[in-house]
Parts: sequence; structure tokens; C-alpha cells
Amino acid sequence: MRIQKAMLVFRKDWRELRRNWQVTLPIFIMPFMFSALLPSLVVLIRAVAFVPGAPLGGLATVVKNLPSQAQNELAGLTDQQALFYVVSIYFFAPIFLIIPLMASSVIASDSFAGEKERRTIEALLATPISDSELFLGKILVSFIPSMIVTVASFLIYSTVVDVFSRTIFNGRLLLPNVIWIILIFGLAPTVALAGIGLTIIISARVKGFREAQQISVILLIPILILVFGQVSGAIIFGPEVVAALIGAFVGVDLLIFRIGVRLFRRDEVLSKLA
Repeated sequence: MRIQKAMLVFRKDWRELRRNWQVTLPIFIMPFMFSALLPSLVVLIRAVAFVPGAPLGGLATVVKNLPSQAQNELAGLTDQQALFYVVSIYFFAPIFLIIPLMASSVIASDSFAGEKERRTIEALLATPISDSELFLGKILVSFIPSMIVTVASFLIYSTVVDVFSRTIFNGRLLLPNVIWIILIFGLAPTVALAGIGLTIIISARVKGFREAQQISVILLIPILILVFGQVSGAIIFGPEVVAALIGAFVGVDLLIFRIGVRLFRRDEVLSKLA
């Protein structure tokens, strides 16, 4: 497999993607709004709904399961400071994984299914490249923009959190920290690759973009399980947990790529154009 051939597919799809504002607009606007609103919501809850005397606003179970280093930091904080710290650093960590998965799945859904609708896929399938090179090129055109959006969203989120934390913590900045750096640059890419691979496999076997996108929504289920696990205190996104998830998703990514290359057949894709 030659990476140069895969990059030809990437460049061709990237040119088309930039012209398709119906795909690009949501994946850029929604994550940025998401990143700015989440920490603002925490401040609003802290200011309006916090009940003095309540154990961290009902977060006692989560706090009990936090890593010892985090519990040591909470020991010197007021209840309101602890609420902002726990929610901003730990509660929103798994929710942030929705951004790369959402952005990549939209682009990946358009990879084959969108080209079928635009009747441009016949020329692509006739190019002298292998199935694995074509599959990799489709992965790259979804992966690179989704990671750009994810990193940019993280920078916005960190900026907003730090703006509030300067006031709440008397000049202290909370982000970036080790957990979030590993999350964004380690776990998020592996989650995005798993979603992209599965979505491209789905996209190659259905007839339209909307059908592919609707089916790919199922990929959010594992992330939602992580979100609910974090909220309930069953799963805490400490460095060890994040590292274990990275290892698990790397294995899943390799398996998906192998399966995707085996399942992808050009004649089957063409047969679904009728």
C-alpha cells in the first residue's frame, strides 16, 4: 500500500468537502459553540443553583472515586470551587469525545454514500489504486478535519475555563492538564478512527448520505456509556483509565481497518448505484 496514492484520494475529497457547506458548516460551528457553552453552563449552575451545605452539589460519589491527586487538590477548595473543578475537568471529559466522533462521522458518511448521490464515484472507483489505498484515503479525509475541529474546540474550551478559573481560583489556570492532553491527543484520535472506519464501511454499502448518517448515530452509544459511567462515578477519567481506553481503541482501529479492507469490494459498491 502506497501512502501517496491514498493522499490523491484525500486531496480530491478535500476539494469537494470545502465546497459542500452543508457538511462543513455543522461540523465547525456546533463543536465551537459546544466548547464555549459547557464551562459557561457550569458557572451559571454554580451561581444560581448551588445550595450551600450540599456536598459538592450532589457530586459526592464522583469525588469519592477521583484519583488521590485530585482529591488532595479538592481538599483545599471551597465547595463552589470544587464543583467547578470536578465538572470542568472530569464531568465534561467523556462528553468532549463526542466532538471528534460527530465531526468525523458526518464527513465519513459523505465519503461513499455522498459520492453515489452526486454520481462521482464511478470515476473514483476506476482509478488505478488498490482497495486499501482507497479506504485509507477516505479515512484521512475524515480524520484530519475532525482532529482540527477537536483541537480547536479544546483550545476554545480551555480558554473559556481558564477565564472563569482566574476569577474563581484567584488567578489559577486549570487547563491544559495531563488528563486533557492525553484525552485530546491520544484518546480522541483513536475514537475518531474507529468511528470513521465503521462509518465508511456503512457508507460504502448504503445508497445515500442520510441513510449512512442515520446508521452511524449508533456509534455514539459507547461514548454515551462512558458519559453515564462518569456521571454515576463508575468510571473516572484519570490518566490510567484514559491510557487503558487508548489501548483498547487502538486494537479496535486495527481490527476495523482489516475488516474494512476485506469487506470493501468495488464491484459491490457499483452494484448499489443502480
